[in-house]
Amino acid sequence: MSQPPPPPPNEPPQGFGAPQDPSPSSQPSPGGGDPDPDGFGAPKDPPPGGFGAPQDPPAGGFGAPTPAPPAPGPGYAHPQTPPPPSPQTAPPAAPPQQAYGYPQTPAPGQPGYGYPAQSGYGYPGQPGYGYPGQPQSQSPYGAPGQPQPPYGYPQPQTMPMQPHLPEGGGGGRKFNSQVIIIVAAVVAVALIVGGGVLYSQHSKSDKNNAGGSSGGTGGKGADGKGGDTSGSDGKEKAPADTASRLLFQLPAPAVAKDINSVATVGSWLTDKVYAKTGDAEINGYDPGSGAKTWTIKLPGPVCQASRHTTDADRTAVIYEPAMPTKTHPSHGCTQLGALDLDAGVKLWTRTIKSGDQQISLDNVTISGNTVAAGSTGGGGAFDLSTGKALWAPKSGDTCYDSGYGGGEKLVAVRKCGEYGSTRQLHIQTLDPKSGKMISEYKMSPGIEYASVVSTDPLVVAADVGDSAGDGSGISDFFSVDNKTGKLRSKISAPGKTYAARCDGITRIEYCSGLAVGNDKLYVPTEEHDGSADYSRTNEIVAFDLATGKQTGQRADAGDGYTITPLRMDGTSLLAYKRPPYDKGGQIVSVDGTSFKETVLMENPATQATRDAEAGMLPEYAEILYGDGRLYMSQVYAGKPTSANDKAYLAIAFGTK
Repeated sequence: MSQPPPPPPNEPPQGFGAPQDPSPSSQPSPGGGDPDPDGFGAPKDPPPGGFGAPQDPPAGGFGAPTPAPPAPGPGYAHPQTPPPPSPQTAPPAAPPQQAYGYPQTPAPGQPGYGYPAQSGYGYPGQPGYGYPGQPQSQSPYGAPGQPQPPYGYPQPQTMPMQPHLPEGGGGGRKFNSQVIIIVAAVVAVALIVGGGVLYSQHSKSDKNNAGGSSGGTGGKGADGKGGDTSGSDGKEKAPADTASRLLFQLPAPAVAKDINSVATVGSWLTDKVYAKTGDAEINGYDPGSGAKTWTIKLPGPVCQASRHTTDADRTAVIYEPAMPTKTHPSHGCTQLGALDLDAGVKLWTRTIKSGDQQISLDNVTISGNTVAAGSTGGGGAFDLSTGKALWAPKSGDTCYDSGYGGGEKLVAVRKCGEYGSTRQLHIQTLDPKSGKMISEYKMSPGIEYASVVSTDPLVVAADVGDSAGDGSGISDFFSVDNKTGKLRSKISAPGKTYAARCDGITRIEYCSGLAVGNDKLYVPTEEHDGSADYSRTNEIVAFDLATGKQTGQRADAGDGYTITPLRMDGTSLLAYKRPPYDKGGQIVSVDGTSFKETVLMENPATQATRDAEAGMLPEYAEILYGDGRLYMSQVYAGKPTSANDKAYLAIAFGTK
């Protein structure tokens, strides 16, 4: 994998606030604002230019919290009957961020729907993590060399969509039985903003939350007990009738004529509300009917959303200070806000400054009652209830916190070493209230990026030596003891064999298609030929986190289906089965000991509902399941391809 361009000469000492890696998110935002007296994390003598280098900042700090706006009146959103199949918005050109999540059009014979056609995170000349203004050398759905807006907002392009075809010649791969739904599946590739979007760790309420990424792991299960606690069968039970019905559909927000798309990352499910990000707003809906109950208006689109919530159903998001325009496609992700999901109010807004410039943030997470947000340009932690500044990453050395993983524990991925030298990642478990380090595991020098898959038990993913070969960001998993910082085991997970993916460059928690519980790691295999003619399928396999070896347990998807882990439910694993072209998707519970599968839900097989569901690929949609209801939503909204195009922001199914 090629390296990003070096920083400008005369690089300053590196510490908190001194960007190490060129990153679009670390560039000073034009938003600016009055200097904050807290003096939080201001870098010393920054370079005169380059990626993410603040310009001559004086001492600065946190801005004062802004009052929450009054809660708007309730609205409504009536359920809709799915329309007949219609042309879909074609996927966007791959932005220069998040390479692992922006698949190329699959070539004949390649496995899966939309897996990347080339490896790497997309430095110049590759789709993925470029920098603002940098043209892309290849664009799978748009014109080659078309520049993309920063911060990962896709640009939809209208073009004919090609199905996944079998290999030519005798003895080739069996024809994919799901080819009929591939048109809709390819459309769903456009949903990606930060990679796969089913979530990795889960706090007590995280059982049903998604803020932009996939996988369900670790932390507490749906019963509120630790994911590795035995003796709990979880909360989700099979109903007498597993056949679901369509509960409601939410129409996609309209996109302004001078921009191509808007980010809609973030969704949460509490006992009272299903909440989903729209266009510069977050809306609450009745979980059963879809009637709108509240709206939180924001000045700009949501950039990142925490997957975690507190016991009081509070969470945090990062958003822009203004709406994107043709001339200003991004204003920087500088605003950090806390939300009360049950009440439908924004509690506070904070900014983190480098001198008098507001820092654009890459990631946000929650552990306990602490909100931690970070980027290569700086970061900090706040009390979720009050917005009070708690601590900032340590400065004054050659290290910086590139981001945080939350949930049951708070884990920092700290990068140490001078730019241009062989650097080292320190995986640190922190006290959420004070930021004090509890334990530390130092990864082998030369590993540039890592993702936090689970914080309790602690599991980290990395692409060692850029060897994954598929752009997934994963070649190995590392199981670490939280208390001592010692490595428990290392798990090899070649990209050609396993389908999970992570983005550890800036979005530390963005992993898809995996789960952690029962002191095991659950990972799906790549698709392969099924036993029936023209069928494709895959499995979920388990690894023991203590030994790093496979347990021998396997959950088969079944011919024509592909299975993806969602989250833990006590000691059981919940998974989504993407269906063949003539059936509806399924939610299954996999027993943690016997691996026996129990169907909890099967969606309607009518053409209209199949088409709607097929537009929500598990690799790229936000998928939440709880209490007999399934919610699938987009993470971006684009322009319709025609007047008859019916685009949906979210769809919901239920067995009751």
